[in-house]
Amino acid sequence: MSDASSRRRYHGPAILSFGFRPFFLSGALWAIVAVMVWLPQYFGELTLANAFQPMDWHAHEALFGYGGAVVAGFLLTAVPNWTGRLPLRGRPLLALFSVWLAGRVAVALSGHIGWALAAVIDCAFLALLCAAMAREILAGKNKRNLRVLVVVSLLFAANVFFHVEAHLTGDASHGRCFALAVLIALIMLIGGRVVPSFTHTFLQRRGEGRLPKTFRRFDGACVALSAAALVGWIVAPDSKGVGVALIAAGLLNFARLARWAGDRAAGEPLVAILHLAWLFVPIGFVLNGLAAWIPAISPSAGIHAWGVGAIGGMTLALMTRASLGHTGQALRAGCATQCVYAAVLLAAVARIGAALAPDWSFVLLHVAAFAWFAAFLGFVLAYGPALLRPRLD
Repeated sequence: MSDASSRRRYHGPAILSFGFRPFFLSGALWAIVAVMVWLPQYFGELTLANAFQPMDWHAHEALFGYGGAVVAGFLLTAVPNWTGRLPLRGRPLLALFSVWLAGRVAVALSGHIGWALAAVIDCAFLALLCAAMAREILAGKNKRNLRVLVVVSLLFAANVFFHVEAHLTGDASHGRCFALAVLIALIMLIGGRVVPSFTHTFLQRRGEGRLPKTFRRFDGACVALSAAALVGWIVAPDSKGVGVALIAAGLLNFARLARWAGDRAAGEPLVAILHLAWLFVPIGFVLNGLAAWIPAISPSAGIHAWGVGAIGGMTLALMTRASLGHTGQALRAGCATQCVYAAVLLAAVARIGAALAPDWSFVLLHVAAFAWFAAFLGFVLAYGPALLRPRLD
């Protein structure tokens, strides 16, 4: 069945016609909340009545609240393309979205309802997402993409671990690393496919010239070493041996990115942002590796290179591109979209700078927070109307 005929059979609200619509819009709104509520918490001006310490709440809602929503929106839109089956929509999509929303409420009220009940409600979302993906991938006989399901299952496991560790120790430090590492692995897996693919498509239209390299043994070795370094970082982030592995993985990822001909796509914002966001993957590896060897380098620098630069930048890049394409608009980055990209990149640079230059941290933290706010508010204002209305064609 073609995309056009499948769309004709759906007559419900446009917001529930495809997974990217509710999850991208709500995820962007939650990204604003998670950071703007965190800033006064960081400076001791606000206290939330939940079961997490402030740092853990901030990390959890950024990684599982925002991150979980965007992962769901992307995969619920991509899986039908992979399998040829109809997308999850209507009441089933509403039910899944309601579970995600219930998780946000449960975590916020975990100080009142108890950590265990909050954990069950919150973790149910990723469990249901995994079940829905498994059903579609297996029914569509698309076993090649089961590896994506494995990574999302690890994200579910990280969420369970996060809740348990926070309850038992009062500090989910390993849970934070676990979740962040899984999301970076997912970016390496999916981004490693879409960045060279979209770049190749764009450059082919320009005619002759250097094109991105296809996946080869070098790429496989890079992914394998990166995965091993991430596992080591989860277990022993301060280990000097792990630091060496992280730096080596970072250098290999710099080389891998250079093979994708991003310099030739600098004039196309929809493609250039993919390369710029990916750049924070190797930067994060190197900074986290150096933090194990140089006490003056705060681990926060590498963590936020991944969290703000790689995750924030790559998710916005994919959210804008998917929203344009799937709402029937031209794949062109207008002024508003380019401002969104500039804001999230500024947020990443400022947040890394705040970790590396403590004397400037107060100013740079505010710059990072408000640039992040501007990026996601810009996305909501620019793309919200299209996400709420039917596809243009």
